[in-house]
Amino acid sequence: MGEIAVAQFAPGTDKEANLAVLRRLAEEAAGRGARVVVAPEYAMYTAPAMDRRFVETAEPLDGPYATAVRETAARLRIHLVVGLNEQRDGSTIHNTLLAADPDGGVAAVYRKQHLYDAFGFTESAVVQAGPVGEFGTFEADGLVFGMQTCYDLRFPEVTRRLVDAGSDVVLVPAAWVPGTLKEDHFVTLLRARAIENTVYVAAADQCAPVGVGNSMVVDPMGVVLASLGEQTGTALATATRERLAGVREVNPALALRRFTVTER
Repeated sequence: MGEIAVAQFAPGTDKEANLAVLRRLAEEAAGRGARVVVAPEYAMYTAPAMDRRFVETAEPLDGPYATAVRETAARLRIHLVVGLNEQRDGSTIHNTLLAADPDGGVAAVYRKQHLYDAFGFTESAVVQAGPVGEFGTFEADGLVFGMQTCYDLRFPEVTRRLVDAGSDVVLVPAAWVPGTLKEDHFVTLLRARAIENTVYVAAADQCAPVGVGNSMVVDPMGVVLASLGEQTGTALATATRERLAGVREVNPALALRRFTVTER
């Protein structure tokens, strides 16, 4: 059994202020019993446009922000998943998820594989896509957690590969920007990824002005167990192996499928 919390807020260009909010929300979630807490994509730093500022403010995975995330996870005895702009080569960054463990170590790292070059945005102008072979999975409380980022959600094979790698819960940090039908797409795709893979999905989005909010935890039947709407805060839900097993007995889609996912 795992207690999972999604933490929703609106990161800005002040990294210290962003860190203060992250700590407060992580403390709130841990105080409510959360063992895994998920924060949004680009929780370390977010500017209104994808430009050189993301490169100039990037940090390595042993930098001050990541170190503070690991220290917070250790102090609260939780797994804490956070999105940051990872320093790379001075001209581009990786859009990276860091999963810190309760001992203050690094449980997993995932670098976004599908960049948001859509709906009028060009994330690839400053971001280098992560390697396809990187899964970003870790174990907590007897469950396997897999990570993917925002636009990855529109590619069902990403989630399927995580499930093939053993994931019981898929974590989706996001900065899902507003636009025509975008909020509807976000909610629909989160529930679809849970239903078609018979797994839990926990998405932590930024709220306004950059994100649409709607952070939520969805169970393997597509039931929304907890959600946040537009507000800053945390939402908590419980994931159990019993629910996973029960859903997969009724809907053995993973066992019955006739296709595998291959790299392009």
